[in-house]
Amino acid sequence: MHTPPPQGRVLVVDDDPTVAEVVAGYLDRSGYDVARAADGPTALERAAAHRPDLVVLDLMLPGMDGLEVCRRLRARGPVPVIMLTARGDEDDRILGLEVGADDYVTKPFSPRELVLRVGSVLRRSRAATDRTPDGPLSAAGLTLDPQARRATRDGTELALTIREFDLLAFLLRHPGKAFTREDLMRHVWGWDFGDLSTVTVHIRRLRAKVEPDPAKPRLIQTVWGVGYRLDDGTTAGGDATRA
Repeated sequence: MHTPPPQGRVLVVDDDPTVAEVVAGYLDRSGYDVARAADGPTALERAAAHRPDLVVLDLMLPGMDGLEVCRRLRARGPVPVIMLTARGDEDDRILGLEVGADDYVTKPFSPRELVLRVGSVLRRSRAATDRTPDGPLSAAGLTLDPQARRATRDGTELALTIREFDLLAFLLRHPGKAFTREDLMRHVWGWDFGDLSTVTVHIRRLRAKVEPDPAKPRLIQTVWGVGYRLDDGTTAGGDATRA
């Protein structure tokens, strides 16, 4: 019998064997090729040996925590990461997003919801890679090459994550137009659900990389009561300021 190709290769990193087994089982039944690791060094070894399409990563790992694992994974190249956390503190979840995680799920969680999140993140990641790239985008000293996935500011290359690049590219395609956080989550993340703080964190990180003075942003502005817009120098100001 012909075996259909897997939905993708997922690395599950969790030191709790019960959680890892349940997550791996649900992903396996959903058609994913699943590998497991119980600690950070093992996760990095397996990611290097068999590059995963996505990593489900626990924040609280022995020895090397999930934040450090995420940093090292992203330093090797773009790979989507969904972080698992047992903590209820918003600062911990936001910190995970700030080191490059694409999404997070708080324990206890529904395995079915996690599988949906995995599918959503993978679809978005693949769509960004597979679709016909736009031509170069530019404004206010910024230049993005969607085909090369390369961004520069005044000729200096910017180190953007996958999601930061997609967010900036979307805003550059629609200069002067204000978008709500829900709009951005739907168009950039491809989600109809999720924590809107994800958008806020990515806007803050993007400003830190593209604005001469992130505390007084002039390019990515906050439109009070609405959301955000990219001001390319041709839009009128007055209703925008920093978040």
